[in-house]
Amino acid sequence: MAEPIPGTTLSPANTQFPLRVVGLMSGTSHDGVDAAACDLRLADDTLVLTPLGHLSAPWPKALRSELVAALPPAATSAEAFCRLDTGIGQAFAGVAARAVDELCGGRADLVVSHGQTLFHWAPTGGDVRGTLQIGEPAWIAEATGLPVVSGLRTRDVAAGGQGAPLVGLFDALWLGGRPGAVALNLGGIANVTVLPGADGAPVAFDTGPACALLDAATRHVTGGRLAFDADGALAARGRVLPELLARLLDEPFYTRPAPKTTGKELFHLSYLLDRVGPTPPTAEDLLATLVALTARTVADAVRDTATEVVASGGGTRNPVLMAALRAELPGVVVRTSDELGVPSQAKEALAFAVLGWHTWFGLPGVVPGATGARHPSVLGSVTPGVDGRYPPGRSAGVERPGRLEISRVV
Repeated sequence: MAEPIPGTTLSPANTQFPLRVVGLMSGTSHDGVDAAACDLRLADDTLVLTPLGHLSAPWPKALRSELVAALPPAATSAEAFCRLDTGIGQAFAGVAARAVDELCGGRADLVVSHGQTLFHWAPTGGDVRGTLQIGEPAWIAEATGLPVVSGLRTRDVAAGGQGAPLVGLFDALWLGGRPGAVALNLGGIANVTVLPGADGAPVAFDTGPACALLDAATRHVTGGRLAFDADGALAARGRVLPELLARLLDEPFYTRPAPKTTGKELFHLSYLLDRVGPTPPTAEDLLATLVALTARTVADAVRDTATEVVASGGGTRNPVLMAALRAELPGVVVRTSDELGVPSQAKEALAFAVLGWHTWFGLPGVVPGATGARHPSVLGSVTPGVDGRYPPGRSAGVERPGRLEISRVV
């Protein structure tokens, strides 16, 4: 069901370069597609975002099974890859068409698709060598008739960046006026955008697993009966096992300097079982310890800089995880993005809508230094809509925004 998004109200006066954009996102939890629609327009140096609502659709069961079977550390084939690329593209197309109809009143200008990450090639040394998001955008363009921006991560990787997380631009524009603020996303992997003082540059990086190991463990200990630990109910009945937590924390990724990125290529069920050892703990104790792992690794990454943490993503719905994070960060305000007008379940889709707006007008989608790239790049490729519409680029006269304001339909 489409949900309205609260926020503040800004005057539309003196605005230009308007686009109505649908952002599509499927993250490392790979449980379905999130769509968020918004109007974007530039008012002086402020990009004004007016949310129009959001919706989510789970993957069809058979498609999700194929996807899970192809994810690392499993091997796959060219046939399986083609089937997935097509099936996921068609699923994204269906959600996009729904969003245009249900959220946009049948009229939109652009779709921005993150796709589904199948592999993020980040060897142990830290340099990302490639990234693969699937979900052929031609299906989206055909279903909606709209141009589609996709493949946003690859250009940053080609420029020497990590390619993830890419929400740093959104976070820097949105929270830049809040000194000491850190944006946190608790998806399959946890990532943060650390916003220093006015003289410093923000940096965006992954801190480690958020829901990836929690969900994998839940499916394992329940024999597939549960896909995730709803409301942290199992973890709440367990106790943290110090020796297991120490083994989990003894992971080289956590001590690597930022910017850095990771994924299920590293943090998957086999990885977890290797560290649990031959005598598994109770389900409750295992999940309580994994909650502690996420809370500790996030807190270690931000405790020296954060005065405020603004969290989004599926992990915010786990009260045990949120409580553990607050306990790890005494004196730091930990709130959800909902409190600042951006629903936690829609934030990433809205962030990619903002990136697509930048791409359309030929503006870089990365804050300098945030991902480790040699230079900021205009991100993604464009699949034209049925009328052949194509980005006007920088020649349109648009200047890079200096801030982002969340508005609401008046």
